[in-house]
Amino acid sequence: MAFPFGLGSRSIIGVVHLGPLPGSPRCHESRDAIRQHALGDAEALLEGGIDGIIVENFGDAPFLPAGVESSTVAEMSVIVALIVELAKQVPVGVNVLRNDAQSALAIAAATGGRFIRVNVHTSAMLTDQGWISGRAHETLRQRKLIDAGSISIAADVGVKHAARSNDYDAGNAAIETVDRGLADAVIVTGKSTGDPLDLDELQQVRKAVATTPLLAGSGVDEDNIIQTMEFADAVIVGTSLKIDGDVEQPVDVARVRSLVARVRG
Repeated sequence: MAFPFGLGSRSIIGVVHLGPLPGSPRCHESRDAIRQHALGDAEALLEGGIDGIIVENFGDAPFLPAGVESSTVAEMSVIVALIVELAKQVPVGVNVLRNDAQSALAIAAATGGRFIRVNVHTSAMLTDQGWISGRAHETLRQRKLIDAGSISIAADVGVKHAARSNDYDAGNAAIETVDRGLADAVIVTGKSTGDPLDLDELQQVRKAVATTPLLAGSGVDEDNIIQTMEFADAVIVGTSLKIDGDVEQPVDVARVRSLVARVRG
């Protein structure tokens, strides 16, 4: 499956962090307000010249370890559809936290999304939700079943907010994710949201899966994006594009423009 941001594309994918959705513990806003905030962030990303957008239910912590509630799927489907319409030709992706790849696929298929992010696609990770096991076997079969073959899968390697074993090897994990999990792209992150990743690890993964699109998934900003793109084909950027670099704030279009200009020279 061709990932929208291929080898050497130097693409910037901005994140729309959804506020707490109805049914989640911290939800206090109306549906209309949640949608307007999401559309405002998407508009700022597009105005700033972003190459892609990914939408995630960031505000729904504490996250369910696997399948989310049907209400979350419904709310996200409406919001993603609105963002896809707004984005026109700019690819839009979906990440259903913590690890509901089947719902992400269903949302993307129904709304015109182009890709999904899967936090644990193969192997297993010890997270703040407990042990989460990859379900690549289910995800790939569902993609066939619901005629979603045009939607590509970007899978994390050593996902953030998770512990690693002492013998963890990022290169081997990436190979397993691609060769056996059939991921269309891989993502390397830091330890948590907004944390810079280890460039040595990024380079290790680049060497291991040289012909697979590689994304940097956290901690990217103006100071490190050029160095990061020496190895990564694309970056997923959320925190540093917000007002004052605060993940809880709206997207700052000036920061988006500045980051885009930094890459495009």
